[in-house]
Amino acid sequence: MNTLQKLTLLDTRLFFQVNLIGQLPSVKKLSLGLSRCGDGPLYLIIAILLWQFDHNRGGQFMQHALLAFAIELPLYLLLKNAIQRERPKGPLHHGWAPGIRPSDRFSFPSGHTAAAFMFAWLLAAYYPEYTGYYLLMASGIGLSRVLLGVHYPTDILAGAALGSVIALIVLNSGFATL
Repeated sequence: MNTLQKLTLLDTRLFFQVNLIGQLPSVKKLSLGLSRCGDGPLYLIIAILLWQFDHNRGGQFMQHALLAFAIELPLYLLLKNAIQRERPKGPLHHGWAPGIRPSDRFSFPSGHTAAAFMFAWLLAAYYPEYTGYYLLMASGIGLSRVLLGVHYPTDILAGAALGSVIALIVLNSGFATL
């Protein structure tokens, strides 16, 4: 067994151990809420509110967020469709099923997690006093995707890395004219 096969086996085992917790009704309900926070509209609402009410930094934050999402979404889709890692499949004869219906069939990297970490780091650059909360929320969104049965742990790690790198690039790009 080569290193990649060992990593895949470990990833799959960890997925099913974590996913067992996700079957608990209270955990599933919390996971659904966290996952929905990462669907996208909340990022837009937050960015618009900051743009409207923070006259010092809101416009620049909005520009960075728009640029970051303009990079993240196509790059995430390119990677996901190039790698084509199938989403987790459980032992259906034991009653396992994902907690939500995924939007597509591939899982690597996690787009929800990429966007969550990217947005968290953007917020942290502008409003650093709450960095811990932003990262906790981003981590919760990522974990919720494993608990709901639609991503492996390494999908989450790759999404977190992707989103973090994009935020760093955008923040250091010198882009923002307002």
